[in-house]
Amino acid sequence: MSDPRYARLARTIIEYSCSLKRGERVLLDMIDIPDEFTVELLRAVRKVGGVPIVEVRRSRVSREVTMGTDKAHAKLVHDIELARMKKMQAYVAMRGAHNASESSDVPSDKLSLYSKILRPVLNYRVNKTKWVVLRWPTPSMAQAANMSTEAFEDFYFDVCTMDYRRMWKAMVPLERRMKRADRVHLKAPGTDLTFSVKGIGAKMCKGDRNIPDGECFSCPVKDSVNGVISFNTPTIYSGTKFENIRLEFDSGKIVKATGSDTKKLNEILDTDAGARYVGEFSLGFNPYILSPMCDILFDEKIAGSLHFTPGQAYEDCDNGNRSAVHWDMVLIQRKEWGGGEVWFDGELIRKDGRFLPKDLKGLNPENLK
Repeated sequence: MSDPRYARLARTIIEYSCSLKRGERVLLDMIDIPDEFTVELLRAVRKVGGVPIVEVRRSRVSREVTMGTDKAHAKLVHDIELARMKKMQAYVAMRGAHNASESSDVPSDKLSLYSKILRPVLNYRVNKTKWVVLRWPTPSMAQAANMSTEAFEDFYFDVCTMDYRRMWKAMVPLERRMKRADRVHLKAPGTDLTFSVKGIGAKMCKGDRNIPDGECFSCPVKDSVNGVISFNTPTIYSGTKFENIRLEFDSGKIVKATGSDTKKLNEILDTDAGARYVGEFSLGFNPYILSPMCDILFDEKIAGSLHFTPGQAYEDCDNGNRSAVHWDMVLIQRKEWGGGEVWFDGELIRKDGRFLPKDLKGLNPENLK
């Protein structure tokens, strides 16, 4: 018997995230996913009159595909997958992983070749289809969250099937405020940072692209960041775990960076000129995500958090910064994590992780659950 939570999640993905309409074709890209959930997705698609196309993949097999690839093979895969993608109006990727390091021994030149040649498939999917991507709960994810497998599964389904429509409505005033804001001031233990977001815009993330969701982001004017920020959550980048990262800024540039691995941290920030400038500023408020688990799709949405991102800016909120790096670093400002404040143009917007203005109180945890 299928877990009843599977059907609920499938409906959320198809009816809300994809807003799939009658006659629309959707590619279901299932990677290490239980067959029972794939069946529920198929049923959810057919319920709304959609046309499902299913791809079932296994990470161990995908490793072998890339291990032996060459230019001619990758080009053939590109031609087949792009032709298929062009027939789709929607795309759903469910990504499980029994071993998160399954491809760690694939030669980097093979991975680079394969991803480069298949990049147009990804670009078409992102720009031309309604898409949503999410992970599947596995024991390895539970271990990273320091939870039992059963407890993590309960947490996962609470997060992924929450009422995103309610969150969407509650986010509208925050997006409006971020769009019209100029000066931002962040305060917390070891943090006193100012910057401008004037003219950059803002974007709310409401479960229609990634699940879990729950953030609203903008981007600093490139040369406006000054001061210091200290991050109190661990982060993984390029396979290395970092803790206690502290960044000092002068006229937008990171002029000093320290952490648990200061040498490696600075090597990443020296990847290119844009890596020492910031490409995103975001406030997180998913009421079910309270503690870091070294998975950025979850950690960047922690209730009462913010993230500040050295590297590439998004097209939606673009300050012109370009980089091969996009590194979301998370600061939790709830009282039990040391507290903190977020100010927009001299008005205290959030204190100790809780929104204060009347129009933003809908984003506090008790109003989103």
